[in-house]
Amino acid sequence: MKNKLIKGLVATAVLAALAGCNDDETVTTTQGTTTSETTTSVITTDVEVPVTPTPTYATCAEAGDACTTFTVLHTNDNHGRFWENSKGEYGMAARKTLIDQIRAEVEADGGETILLSGGDVNTGVPESDLQDAVPDFIGMNLIGYDAMAVGNHEFDNALSVVEMQRELADFPMLAANIYDRSTGKRYFDPYKIFTVNGLRIAVIGLTTEGTATLGNPEFISGLQFTDPKVEIKKVIKEIQDAKTADLIFATTHMGHYEDGEHGSNTPGDVALARAVTEGDLQAVIGGHSQNPVCMKDGSYDEDFAPGGDCAPDQQNGTYIMQAHEWGKYVGRADFEYFNGKLQLASYALVPVNLKKKLKDAEGNSYYELYQDAITPDAQVLDILTPYQEKGEAGLSEVIATTAVKLDGDRAVVRVQQTNLGHLLATAQTDKVSADIGVMNSGGVRADIEVGDISYKDVLTVQPFGNTITKNTMTGAEISTYLGEVASFQIGSGAYAQLTGVKMSVDCEAKTVAITDINGKGYDAAASYSVTVPSYNAAGGDGYPALTSSVMTGYVDAEVLYTYLKAKSSIAAGDYAPVASDVVYNNSLSAAGCQLAAAE
Repeated sequence: MKNKLIKGLVATAVLAALAGCNDDETVTTTQGTTTSETTTSVITTDVEVPVTPTPTYATCAEAGDACTTFTVLHTNDNHGRFWENSKGEYGMAARKTLIDQIRAEVEADGGETILLSGGDVNTGVPESDLQDAVPDFIGMNLIGYDAMAVGNHEFDNALSVVEMQRELADFPMLAANIYDRSTGKRYFDPYKIFTVNGLRIAVIGLTTEGTATLGNPEFISGLQFTDPKVEIKKVIKEIQDAKTADLIFATTHMGHYEDGEHGSNTPGDVALARAVTEGDLQAVIGGHSQNPVCMKDGSYDEDFAPGGDCAPDQQNGTYIMQAHEWGKYVGRADFEYFNGKLQLASYALVPVNLKKKLKDAEGNSYYELYQDAITPDAQVLDILTPYQEKGEAGLSEVIATTAVKLDGDRAVVRVQQTNLGHLLATAQTDKVSADIGVMNSGGVRADIEVGDISYKDVLTVQPFGNTITKNTMTGAEISTYLGEVASFQIGSGAYAQLTGVKMSVDCEAKTVAITDINGKGYDAAASYSVTVPSYNAAGGDGYPALTSSVMTGYVDAEVLYTYLKAKSSIAAGDYAPVASDVVYNNSLSAAGCQLAAAE
């Protein structure tokens, strides 16, 4: 560098000398070249103008004003939980207080916030379901959400309800990969650009393509769900070509599956992050799998507990985050942007009045908060109280009692046969005098605890309002049908709870060998009847569509209600599955089909 600067000074001196030799001479200079109009001599030299390099900083604090800070707050899979539960956990009023506290803290430190939802606002709690999630969207407005991904459960209702919710929301519902078949246009906005503390952040919405099978076919037949991995590349290119954003995020409802091993589920956020060019997508704020995405050495952190340390996943340079479900947590990601790069300064899943179950010296159970209590926001409480009271009306009726816990938690019912799964299937076959009961585990939404069973419990367990179908088939046709249905892998909502049949299942070949149907033996040519929820009979969850189904007119929750009311009590051992009735072969699990993950 020193020698080059000396050469530049020499060149300057030569020019001055030439000018001094003849004042009448005209001297023209170009970079590296000196010419005189009165001479044929050409002097060429390298001239370097010193350029001050852009400084590189080691930390945001060192960068000072050259560092921009902002915070992403996020929740997902609200599923109707606008109100706190019976133990005083979560609820939108407490969520509002917490988010306002974080916003104030961030702003005091010179940052700004953006609040995103990973979708599935609908379905799960009777008080919300009976009101088409109106209180949930009102609560989100009051809290101040900036955008949400469209979840598959947004299509549990007719599109007229979806349109009502879209009109009600003060924020955009985003989905780049949902198209209207009639027009060929996207049904929702694909993305929105937000200015957060001076940075332009594009937020792309994406919905699991599995909605095509998870959604009610009656409501979604006019929509097309394309591959998010393909769609996001189109949208990223559009944003980059327009130069309208500094950073690109995605809010998704696709699910997080460790190392991308999604089993029977459609590919999720890990596959999405791996599909894009590294550096194009800074973060994914997800939902759908309803798990707290806290990682340790590339796997889920089994030691994570509310209030504990949580590290999000990172794939192909993209951060992936998910805040469990129901508003139990508010995810908080504090970002720093300097040196032209995004850094995650800190991350936490902040519990919203979550409590741990303890026992005192006498063995009595009690609950204790993991962290300091969050006082519910008074305005949110005041506005949502009438909706809660309206929803509660008539739901407190006790219709039966149970001496045993009925297992319907998704972590249990989707991986093994359970007493509640068999109770539901039995209630349906009993109602229409059918031989075999098929109940998809995704349609079982909660446990029923020991004690009184209320109408609210019924609606919580079965919130979808599916009609029971009765299907008459030959033994051979049933074998073919169950060969597909019984082979769905554990862990997905398609996993089938089965009653009235004894058989072995070859999980690799997807075939069954039936030995008995409802105590009648088995004859390939004989006729038998099968109950299947209308959702699955129409092809939901990837089930084979049953074109000859008889719509009985009986709704699943009402069937369960009348069955329990007539029975009045459930004793221990009732509906307990018999392992020998359905035997799974060529599987990693004895409780259902579990094959090695595909490469």
